[in-house]
Amino acid sequence: MTETGMVESLIYTKPGSLMPIGTHYCPGCTHGIAHRLIAEVLDEMGLREITIGVAPVGCAVFAYNYFNTDFAEAAHGRAPAMATGIKRLNPGKLVFTYQGDGDLAAIGAAEILHVAARGENITVVFINNAVFGMTGGQMAPTTLPGQRTTSSPTGRDVETQGFPMKMCEVLSQLDGSAYIVRRSLHDVANIRRSKKALRTAFAAQQQGLGFTMVELLSTCPTNWGMKADEALHWVETHMIPAYPLGDYRVHPAVHEPRGGDRSK
Repeated sequence: MTETGMVESLIYTKPGSLMPIGTHYCPGCTHGIAHRLIAEVLDEMGLREITIGVAPVGCAVFAYNYFNTDFAEAAHGRAPAMATGIKRLNPGKLVFTYQGDGDLAAIGAAEILHVAARGENITVVFINNAVFGMTGGQMAPTTLPGQRTTSSPTGRDVETQGFPMKMCEVLSQLDGSAYIVRRSLHDVANIRRSKKALRTAFAAQQQGLGFTMVELLSTCPTNWGMKADEALHWVETHMIPAYPLGDYRVHPAVHEPRGGDRSK
């Protein structure tokens, strides 16, 4: 009860799998949403004490500061290799990497291809915001045709710079992949679907089904030169048509775990 007689209700607390500190991410960036979804799922599935995350090089380089779980830091693009070693030595642990598009689809392209081909029983959370964020917004493998970046100031020209890498489409062709899906963080409904996908990916890893990856279309207002709301709209109008949301590979044994978010 406040001094004015109004009743206060607590409507927000941080999940136990997140540290009670602020992050370094830019305003409007959706890394914070992705972090919270992962933490909520770990809490709800009771996995925090057996989880080991692997941080990337890129904007999320300090992710290990924000999760209240065991964490390791990998060299640029090498998170899948480190996660492979951790999981093989600790098969009872839940192991996930958290990687941006530059880390995963450029420097780490070979790493992600081979970890999927081998069917390593790990989960990758892939944050796709179509630029190299940390180093100033250069063109990434996921930059859209015509998209302006600091290294493609007139827009990506596919005649000279090639076409975007669509990682779900590529990795879903590899037999070691068990669960490959793409979701988005641009509105509430899609945030809820993203959480559901993370839950399913972690459950598939616990089932021992093989490689799992959840790609999350995300914003980068700072490097896109947009306001936060404009960036969310740009994801919907520009990124989703280029990177269609959906399930790209789902092993027949993958099942929806009980509890938590059931939104469609």
